[in-house]
Amino acid sequence: MFICHVALQGCLTLQDVPYGLTADTGGHIKYLLELADASAKDPSVHRIDLVTRGFVDSRLGEKFRPGESERDHKVRLVRIADGEEAYLPKEDLRHRHGELCDSFIAYLRGLHRKPDLIHAHYADAGILARRAKEVFGIPYVFTGHSLGAVKREANGRTNDELERRIAIEERALEAADAVIASSRDEAEAQYAHYRSIPAGRIRVIPPGCELERFEGAAPNAKVQQEVERFLRDPKKPIILAIARPVRKKNLIGLVEAYASNPSLQDRANLVIVAGCRSRITDLEPECRSICEELIRAVDSHDLYGKVAYPKSHEPEDIPAYYALARESGGVFVNPALNEPFGLTLLEAAAARLPVVATDSGGPNDIVERCKNGLLVCPKDPAAIASACLEIISNRREWIRYASAGGDAVAAYDWEAHTDIYHKLIRELLKPQKPSSEHRRLLVCDIDNTLLGDRAALREFLDWQTQNSSKIALGIATGRSFHSAQAILAAEGVPTPNVIISSVGSQIHWYDPATRSYAEDGAWAKYVARDWRGEAIECLARDLGLRPQAPLEQRKGKASYFLDDHDPEEIRRTMHDAGLDIEIVASHGRYLDILARGVGKHAAVLHVADALGMTQSQVVVAGDSGNDRAMLRACPHPIIVGNWSDGLGDDPALSHAYMASATHAGGVLEGVRHYSEAGHWQ
Repeated sequence: MFICHVALQGCLTLQDVPYGLTADTGGHIKYLLELADASAKDPSVHRIDLVTRGFVDSRLGEKFRPGESERDHKVRLVRIADGEEAYLPKEDLRHRHGELCDSFIAYLRGLHRKPDLIHAHYADAGILARRAKEVFGIPYVFTGHSLGAVKREANGRTNDELERRIAIEERALEAADAVIASSRDEAEAQYAHYRSIPAGRIRVIPPGCELERFEGAAPNAKVQQEVERFLRDPKKPIILAIARPVRKKNLIGLVEAYASNPSLQDRANLVIVAGCRSRITDLEPECRSICEELIRAVDSHDLYGKVAYPKSHEPEDIPAYYALARESGGVFVNPALNEPFGLTLLEAAAARLPVVATDSGGPNDIVERCKNGLLVCPKDPAAIASACLEIISNRREWIRYASAGGDAVAAYDWEAHTDIYHKLIRELLKPQKPSSEHRRLLVCDIDNTLLGDRAALREFLDWQTQNSSKIALGIATGRSFHSAQAILAAEGVPTPNVIISSVGSQIHWYDPATRSYAEDGAWAKYVARDWRGEAIECLARDLGLRPQAPLEQRKGKASYFLDDHDPEEIRRTMHDAGLDIEIVASHGRYLDILARGVGKHAAVLHVADALGMTQSQVVVAGDSGNDRAMLRACPHPIIVGNWSDGLGDDPALSHAYMASATHAGGVLEGVRHYSEAGHWQ
């Protein structure tokens, strides 16, 4: 494969990137270089070109001139010219779109072999990729990194510049063959602001992270001295923040949170590592403004001796900052108004430093997955301060969060990322085949049914591959659509024909022609037909039900934690209030309130009807309470050997095949039983 990445912003080099030199020389470049390095290790990838904008700037150096200037084995860096020599911040790139497109097309015309795929980073690069697709038919994928509509929502206001940026993003998204999101929040919440990208074209692939240098990191004398010269009592726990001094990182909000809580000031120091500067007046306008506001905030709240804000650092100093905070018994804070991913949270986790993170963006996924800290609303200073104080004041909790950080290293791995990424590319490039005429349908739950035993899963997938032309594979899960898609891809499960998600409230069909999923519109209308979400939310609040995260809520489904509540009592109370709903309780912990007539069972029947199949042609498999209705309604159900929530003792499931094997092994055992008995033809 020949992959061409386009990333126009900032000062991109293959070695020694001057991170922080400009506001646009940040995390997206680190992501790109690490992705290219990992991608190049795959023998099926023979060439990777990184295309960026060339410029000549006396302040930034001569090495950014247009031309093919750097090469590292399979990776080549190409700087294209647009007729403007000066460095341009991202806000000004739109003025050069025409010239940049012309230069990019000229670069492509000069190649002996065109790229198989273009990967665009940020919207301006998406404009170039779209133009190349129009001229040469080269497919492209898009990674947004940071989205204008999210910034608009976080700020609660907009302006002409921001609206122009959003319009450019819409144009880049409209023709993209796939959009790669780093987190479920990005896929389901952030891209929901855009009309031009259907959910079925978004793929969640968590990025890998090179975290080795943060594991076992130790403080060094340089960093210690840099911090101690600001502090009156440097032995206190450190509240650490590391971020570029830009508005969306909300560093001023962190200072205000610290200043608002005298107990936190008594217990801890605040250390903010905000880029590098020699003189504030030399910084770009936004960075200069933030640094000046930080200093003013320290002054106005009289925080001298309690807050450190070092002027500069080397890349190798960053692990030492995390280690210094860890050794002090402190906490890392990312208070960004929105954080598309949250690399610094993983760095802190690898250094075994607990975190307090914004609940807006990728940190939701990281903290949920790694269990290494607390999420807070970035606009609530009291909540930020309270979370920091809670962690540093409770040693047992601190140790639990610090120990959990090790999961980050295993969870965010570049090899795993590129495996999924390259499978996506091959899927987009493979010749279109006519749809199979499936005669049977197998629908499986994911967690603890299909997944849970990797050896058994491999055996199941071998069987599924051999029978994929005859048997459609469906998924029915409590997970959201993107969460289901992401975990299946991570476990190597081939693209299912249909995904029933969010406990049956959504259905997505895979379309081989577009290599993407499309939501079932008829089912969506059915689910929403008489949904009374506000009334349900109000009554649930009166009952003291604790809501699950906002991402779990959607039209047709309201999700809560069961805690000590009785599901039957909740059902009766809802019905007495005139709310005609379905209740699903599972694992003794989760409670889903669904629209009337909605659930996995009804969704499976809808899918069978759409495929022109009778119920006798359908087999379903599950393990827990949220599978109960589906298993009861189907004449050929499989209960895997690791069942829970009393499924194996339910008299209404006496017709089910009770597998002795667990997980995917139990599914395969049940499938063979029904096939050999002649019941599933």
